Amino acid sequence: MKKILVLLFSLVSILANAQIGVGAKAPKKAKILFDGTHKMLHEKWQYWNGPRLKASMPIKWEIQNDPVDAGTVVNTNDPAAAGGLYGAADIVTKEEFGDFRLHVEFFIKEKGGNSGVYLQNRYEIQVLDGDTTSHGMAAVINESPSPYYAYNGIGKWNAYDIMFRAAKFKDGKLVEKPMVTMYFNGKKVHKNQKISQVWGGPNSGQDGGNDGGKGITDRPGGLKLQAEGHNVYYRNIWIVPMDIKKADTDF
Repeated sequence: MKKILVLLFSLVSILANAQIGVGAKAPKKAKILFDGTHKMLHEKWQYWNGPRLKASMPIKWEIQNDPVDAGTVVNTNDPAAAGGLYGAADIVTKEEFGDFRLHVEFFIKEKGGNSGVYLQNRYEIQVLDGDTTSHGMAAVINESPSPYYAYNGIGKWNAYDIMFRAAKFKDGKLVEKPMVTMYFNGKKVHKNQKISQVWGGPNSGQDGGNDGGKGITDRPGGLKLQAEGHNVYYRNIWIVPMDIKKADTDF
């Protein structure tokens, strides 16, 4: 009981100190995944070695000046992914995670700009200008409606703040589906949204080729960012690894 109370106190402390929205600062316990530098890009990330991989190390995503604020950002427009060839040049963190609290900021330069944020290199939170469907902007892809109303639009920074609880297994069998709560630009848009499978097939992410995406395994996974041949930028990415005992990700 004492250990559980300590974990709960730690969770409350992390959430109390973590900001949300564009420009949110990482709490002390966070791991910084991208700070705008070449050094961190190459230290923390690698190309995802999926079946459609066409890129080769080192990572070809360019570090560019922030189009709005001071500092630098990374552009997803890898030549290997031209024409929307998803899975050809996606990047994933070298470190893999189970449960976590995540912050990601993105900027779409042109109409129809497309990318994606993959939790555990499995479950996509869509980044797609102009799409208001369940396959569209900020949707837990194919699992929830798009909260398009919260989108800041082209030429502005946007932020996802996510609490994610991984699928839980007992004796090798899935007993609880993965779950996510998310704020989009400071507005809560998903609350305890369960995720049924990996969508998009084997080219999309880990376990995508297992039983049509329904064969989720208990392996942790990295944070993946998708290259779709568009000028979509990322900055200020941090994560807090967690151990969420209860099936509740609300924050």
